[in-house]
Amino acid sequence: MPVPDGQDPIGAPVTADAQGAATGAPAGSEPEHSQPSATEPATEPDPHRPRPEAMGAASGAETSVHLGGKDRRTGTGQSPAPGAPMPMRRDGDRLRFVGAATRRIARGIDLDEIVMGLCRATVPTFSDAILVYLRDPLPVGDERPTGPVVLRLRRTDRIPEDRDTEGFLLPALQPEPDVGITAELCTVRPGGALNEVLRGVRPVFADAPAARAALPELIGDDLTVPGGQRAILAPLRGRRRVIGAALFLRRPDRPAFETDDLLVAAQLATHSALGIDKAVLYGREAYIADELQRTMLPETLPRPTGVRLASRYLPAAETARVGGDWYDAIPLPGSRVALVVGDVMGHSMTSAAIMGQLRTTAQTLAGLDLPPQEVLHHLDEQAQRLGTDRMATCLYAVYDPVAHRITIANAGHPPPVLLHLGGRAEVLRVPPGAPIGVGGVDFEAVELDAPAGATLLLYTDGLVESRLRDVWTGIEQLRERIAATAALTGPDHPPPLEALCDEVLDMLGPGDRDDDIALLAARFDGIAPSDVALWHLDPEDAAPGRARRLARKALSRWDLEELTDSVELLVSEVVTNAVRYASRPVTLRLLRTDVLRCEVGDDVPQLPRLRQARATDEGGRGLYLVNKLARRWGATRLSTGKVVWFELNHS
Repeated sequence: MPVPDGQDPIGAPVTADAQGAATGAPAGSEPEHSQPSATEPATEPDPHRPRPEAMGAASGAETSVHLGGKDRRTGTGQSPAPGAPMPMRRDGDRLRFVGAATRRIARGIDLDEIVMGLCRATVPTFSDAILVYLRDPLPVGDERPTGPVVLRLRRTDRIPEDRDTEGFLLPALQPEPDVGITAELCTVRPGGALNEVLRGVRPVFADAPAARAALPELIGDDLTVPGGQRAILAPLRGRRRVIGAALFLRRPDRPAFETDDLLVAAQLATHSALGIDKAVLYGREAYIADELQRTMLPETLPRPTGVRLASRYLPAAETARVGGDWYDAIPLPGSRVALVVGDVMGHSMTSAAIMGQLRTTAQTLAGLDLPPQEVLHHLDEQAQRLGTDRMATCLYAVYDPVAHRITIANAGHPPPVLLHLGGRAEVLRVPPGAPIGVGGVDFEAVELDAPAGATLLLYTDGLVESRLRDVWTGIEQLRERIAATAALTGPDHPPPLEALCDEVLDMLGPGDRDDDIALLAARFDGIAPSDVALWHLDPEDAAPGRARRLARKALSRWDLEELTDSVELLVSEVVTNAVRYASRPVTLRLLRTDVLRCEVGDDVPQLPRLRQARATDEGGRGLYLVNKLARRWGATRLSTGKVVWFELNHS
């Protein structure tokens, strides 16, 4: 039979077997301490309205609303045996039960919470057990799943051990360890009995002809259900298609389901299916948000020479996984590194998108080796192009491990904290500046000492500002926390970077985080002057020969004679290319760290490129040799020209 438009056969399941409420309160009930919903204002009692006691519910307690029996405390009825569910005897009881159950289902925000809410709202008040089968995988939005429709049983609670389960879904739901439903997966055959039932709109009793033919296909041939009208099979229909099925079960010693219970099952199935639809959409949006945030932040931090790095990022909340905070560490020519932290206003996808554009712009500007204040100036222009309300704060710092200096420019961002090797922590005095996006503002840069062993912490205002404290109070608390952490390790041993980041984040209380937090920590190791050799060479024909002799002497001083042949060859090639076009002195610098690094700078901005020389060419093989012999090499354009560098491993 053709499938009507807007419907399709039931699909891949995710299933749930549920049994028993997790607490002593009847399923579907509200906690005793729960407050009225903000959307349901309290009203004065109506003197003409029947009292709750007369309707078979406990006064003021929602737990009896869906049970139907007389309240034991009123003395107007006989209470059931402890642990036994009370039957629903009136239409009003069913309506109140449905209201309480659907509210419980609606509280769930993800798939597991929705399914668990359905199970605990119905067991044991409405049924003794419930099996929930869902498509596997569940469709998202308007997509139409392809391939065979598969249902999977989604697990939740088990039947309590103190309940007699004889004759009830034997043997799968027996309370034995590690025993569960055997038919966890089932494929819905087109035109089969299960397909026809699930295409229907309303639930059906299990003893109906269609359901009797469909149940073995759903739960397997090895399982049985209570006879008569003690089971209801309900399709779970989402916004556009059937997404699963729910099987409500009552024990043989309990009254059978009535015709009105089909309406209750229909309401439960409808609300659950709509909730599952929303949960799947929410899960997809959360996944997209996580991926967006992950791709916009550094996947790993670089390992530049002379500095160690660590970072942390915390979103404002699980429900707002994307935000405008970012951090970055960008290697620069001359073994320098740019340290960046910024904060775009807001916690939305728009803020994250703007953050991504500003971070990309900052990386591009860093590649041009512009001064920090110039980088902020161009970021300000970019923010204005994005819109008049695109505001952000940013702090951009450049650390030079050879000079042991750091240059910082600030655009309305909280100042960094510097932890000295002796354990003293200070808040650096940097020009505050105006936020990015204001326009027409000049940014200033300040150059400060960055001694070896010191640690610089850059952060966003979410770390120091909250509803409980202002920014400057939070900054002072941060400084004190850093100093206290350093005191634990002693004045000569700074705390490990990762542990320091964790200690800093521990200063946040459980309800103290109102904003995203980005944290970047940099430990300055520097490069000792004895490991640096620098020369200036006039652009003349004798420059390559002089460069070879100087490099040979430096390698001898550093006991690296095994690299002499390779270094002389590569230095000669790179210096030859530089002096051929340079009009000013060429710089040659050797750095000894964990690798040997050679840098040749000139005043020509054009970058060299690797090419394959022909057999008849007299030149063009210099970079080919560099590419073959060096561990790494590269060329970077500077504001004053360019730098060509290469690295070699040494023992």
